Amino acid sequence: MSKVEEAVEVNVPVRTAYNQWTQFETFPQFMDGVEHIEQRTETLTHWVTKVGGAKREFDAEITEQVPDERVAWTTVDGEVRQAGVVTFRRLDDSTTKVMLQMEFAPEGFVDTVGDKLGFAKRQITGDLRRFKEYIEARGGETGAWRGTV
Repeated sequence: MSKVEEAVEVNVPVRTAYNQWTQFETFPQFMDGVEHIEQRTETLTHWVTKVGGAKREFDAEITEQVPDERVAWTTVDGEVRQAGVVTFRRLDDSTTKVMLQMEFAPEGFVDTVGDKLGFAKRQITGDLRRFKEYIEARGGETGAWRGTV
């Protein structure tokens, strides 16, 4: 398994950052390579991705969700094996640190080489930067799910 950890500070309150992150179907607007996400239940999402020309589909199960603190997941079906957690830390009334930690198993030669070259780390760094731009430009979340898992 490979591991990636990245963080970004966003200039919105922790509640706003967390609420937006729970809107999984908006991820294609700031995550490169994510074509579509369908929220099937409160804890199950279906993903369609296309990275490096390879299209993949998989399901991810939310394993832990604590409002304004964390969202953890693991894949349960499909070609992709990964698990991760996103944590939200209030820095002050208008600034939040968003930290993503992810473990994944590269599939095949191309994924393994890409992982060794730091592709996943660059991808996650870019996705977090785009999340920052997205939420700061909006100034507010597009919705919220405040349940606990």
